[in-house]
Amino acid sequence: MSGLKDKILNNESNLLLYSFAPPKIDTTEERRKEIARIQLARMEGLHIDGVILYDIQDESHRTNEERTFPYVPTISPELYAKDYLHSLQVPKIIYKSIANHTREMFDEWLRNNKELEYAVFVGASSKAQIEETKFTLTDAYNLRQEHHDHIILGGVTIPERHSKKGDEHNRILEKKQNGCRFFVSQCVYNIHDTKNLLSDYYYDSLDNSYELRPIILTLSPCGSMRTLQFMKWLGIEVPQWLYNDLKHSKDILKTSVHVAVNIASEIAEFAHAKQIPIGFNIESVSNRKDEIDAAIELLHETEKILGR
Repeated sequence: MSGLKDKILNNESNLLLYSFAPPKIDTTEERRKEIARIQLARMEGLHIDGVILYDIQDESHRTNEERTFPYVPTISPELYAKDYLHSLQVPKIIYKSIANHTREMFDEWLRNNKELEYAVFVGASSKAQIEETKFTLTDAYNLRQEHHDHIILGGVTIPERHSKKGDEHNRILEKKQNGCRFFVSQCVYNIHDTKNLLSDYYYDSLDNSYELRPIILTLSPCGSMRTLQFMKWLGIEVPQWLYNDLKHSKDILKTSVHVAVNIASEIAEFAHAKQIPIGFNIESVSNRKDEIDAAIELLHETEKILGR
């Protein structure tokens, strides 16, 4: 079976990733090692192509609404991967936010992390941050292309943005031209936004004769109303009917997994019919055991849908 690099470079479908955030920065060294040990043991039995490590940001610049959970910085994903997950046998995809970085700072970060194989650069959450630093996502792409083009680069795509602006497929194409070989979506709970994006992406590629890059769609369990409210705070579109079903469910976690499996099945069928290269990223960002277990259950169900 080919590895992640070959699958990405060949624009293959059916990629399966598992993602989580590093521990909080105030976690003791002993606890960090214990968390890493548990995570490594959990991932040993997973048939995945790679792991995504998130770069968690405050994002309070993006909205005036109060953040559902207080922001606490985490260990940087590249350090956590290097110092605590070095024995992990699958590739690690490192998210890196450009927020609060100048060109010089980001160039230094790239130079200090020459061993990185995969990265996803994430834009600032507001124009105000860019105005402060004078450094954009395009600048970050250019730096990587000039000095670090060995890094296999991914981009973020947001289906909800497509429903509002109708140009997300153009953003994907622009990022593709800037070196992105694959794309990872924000968590998907609105299947219609996602199918609209995939459809426009597909037909635009036919009209303009370009190759489709893999779109990896993120699925995540939801274990509480507070988590659901946080998802909405992050900008994840939860249709009202689904919000109502989850709110009134006797077991919100079980219901959310059931919904995510149905979403994966419908999207996989839709993409397969048009030969759009897609995959799924199963997100596990909670530290609660029941939500982590639910994410693993979702991953196994998604694996079946992909026919892996």
